[in-house]
Amino acid sequence: MPKKALPVVTVRLEKIVGGGQTLGTLEDGRKVFVWGGLPDEIVEVQLTKKKSKMAEGYVVSVMTPSSERIEPRDPDSYPSTSPWQIMSPETENKYKTALIDEAFALHDMTIAGKREPIYYDERDYGYRNKVEFSFYYDAETEKLSLAFFRRGSHGKIPVNGTSLAKPEINIAGKRILNLLNSKSVNGFDLKTLLIRSNMSGDVIAQLYVKNEDFIELSDVDFGNLNLAGLDVIFSNPKSPASIITKRLQHFGANNLSDEVMGIGFNYATEGFFQINLPVYEQALKDIKEFVSDKPLVDLYSGVGTIGLTVTHRDTPLKLVEINDSAVDEMKHNILALKRTNAEAILAASENTLEYINNESQIIVDPPRAGLHEDVVNKLLEATPSRIIYLSCNPVTQARDVKMLSDKYQIIFSRGYNFFPHTPHIENLVVLDLVK
Repeated sequence: MPKKALPVVTVRLEKIVGGGQTLGTLEDGRKVFVWGGLPDEIVEVQLTKKKSKMAEGYVVSVMTPSSERIEPRDPDSYPSTSPWQIMSPETENKYKTALIDEAFALHDMTIAGKREPIYYDERDYGYRNKVEFSFYYDAETEKLSLAFFRRGSHGKIPVNGTSLAKPEINIAGKRILNLLNSKSVNGFDLKTLLIRSNMSGDVIAQLYVKNEDFIELSDVDFGNLNLAGLDVIFSNPKSPASIITKRLQHFGANNLSDEVMGIGFNYATEGFFQINLPVYEQALKDIKEFVSDKPLVDLYSGVGTIGLTVTHRDTPLKLVEINDSAVDEMKHNILALKRTNAEAILAASENTLEYINNESQIIVDPPRAGLHEDVVNKLLEATPSRIIYLSCNPVTQARDVKMLSDKYQIIFSRGYNFFPHTPHIENLVVLDLVK
């Protein structure tokens, strides 16, 4: 029996909340979290989830628009990729500042007087250096399109690209799509297409397929794509994620390179590297202002871009990261930079507590879940003089800072708009030991 479709409801929206949705109240009193709406709007919402105490959905019609609403550049796909395309950069930064302040207020803390304005480099489109497309197959035309998943469902939206991406990425996506259509590839054999570009415009791509007997591409096919590198990868179809099960074909370069703060870094197509380098560099410049010549421990360090850029080449440096491919890239970068005092450590940060001491300065850049409790406890026990905390989730950052506030005080804070037209926020907090 098919699942009953959820209704479209009319809602007055109230305020933007931490996840990036706008909050409203249904007639029965349940709260509804809505994508594609702004405070004070009356909208029609297609519900995608309805539980006993809350519901979720997205705007399908705006009956009373906010004065802050603007037209999205990607009207069909923006709810899936960048739901804040409906507001100007100035409005977006206002809401992001408020969300950071609210995250700290939840823990009875204020950063007023310590907080610098959110950094935004006025480039709100064409900034992403990495995009993952899905595929849509039209059974009538027997043609493929690039696609994104529709928010809140398994349905797909055909697209020509995304305005968020560097132009080279959208161009590469169209070329690969044309190649696949010329070979009459069926959509059921495809999983995703990951495309990455560096600041110089070099592009590498990975085509993830569900069929281990996928057609073979030729050197001529690759040459016509004008890419620096391409992998065709079999990815276990039982997993929804695009993971590397087996590399079927490889052409050209294995990775890309970029300069960050004048220092060269290599990174793999599927590896972790910052999406918006110009804004990231400003965060690094701010961090560097608070780094001394003391030994530095960089926890959750990725490929080492923070520790290796903000320290002097002779500064003793320990870089701790749990992802083995990131550590491989980090080791390569350490060798290339001839950083003899730098050590790459493959481990979870909570398993390397012995490196946290009061003779070192500490940098942490954890995942959205924030710091492991053991790391917080060790910091309070060892009392290093300074902790520099960059976070992609101000809510868990504020929680951790509250626990550290028994012995530490905030001396600096700044948000960074790494991902314009999305609700994602990066926030920097510098903590000094209270003497």
